Amino acid sequence: MARLDGIELESSYGAKEYERLLLDRGWRLAQLRLALGGKLGNVGPGPGLLVLFEGWDASGKGGAIKRLVAPLDARHVRVVQYGTPTPDEKRHFYLQRFVDRLPGHGGMAVFDRSWYGRVLVERVDGLATTEQWQRAYAEIIDFERSLHLEGIIVVKLWLHISSDEQLRRFRARERDPLKRWKLTDEDWRNRERRDAYASAVEEMLERTDTAWAPWHVIPANSKKFARVAVIDAVIDAIERGCLLAGFPLPPDPARPDPA
Repeated sequence: MARLDGIELESSYGAKEYERLLLDRGWRLAQLRLALGGKLGNVGPGPGLLVLFEGWDASGKGGAIKRLVAPLDARHVRVVQYGTPTPDEKRHFYLQRFVDRLPGHGGMAVFDRSWYGRVLVERVDGLATTEQWQRAYAEIIDFERSLHLEGIIVVKLWLHISSDEQLRRFRARERDPLKRWKLTDEDWRNRERRDAYASAVEEMLERTDTAWAPWHVIPANSKKFARVAVIDAVIDAIERGCLLAGFPLPPDPARPDPA
């Protein structure tokens, strides 16, 4: 069975449960972020944290990123969006444009899209040669392994929605004058090639899922469920990564009642 076909997409939360989980998870994430930044106790900075968001068009990446960083001090996280490479960026090795935005020790960065464009959109749309996107798997694995060895925790998220749910969201954007700008002709063209993209995603998940940078496939038909699942995945990655690095983290007590 294909990896995407095995994902249960109908999980959801009620409004009250969703708000409670966001508060609880957000408190723990803020605590861990301060610990990584060396802001708790007498321990210095911990590992860097890099969160990569990939997913279908209209899968809710923007909303999930918004909820992920909402509990954090804006000075302690960098959010970067990546689109089509500029003409100047195309003159260089495709990984180069990401390097300057990587987090240092104790830092955190969130990438909305990433170097996986080489084996997804650039592959499907013919923007990279077959030789280029085929060799990119090994290049990406080596690059992420280098980041891991340098002390960066790499969290990779694929937000997965069904074809029917994607179409429903596209139609909703068409009807909303404040969201219509999000829907482009390219989105419709990509939808027409969904089967080709699905094959590319399956190969990406299979070939670049590593012990040092595993993939987390997030069921995203329900935006509420996806947002909590994203925060859970990041918290789990921080806790496991710091355990492996021998970096002490504060315990996870119950969230204190707001003053």
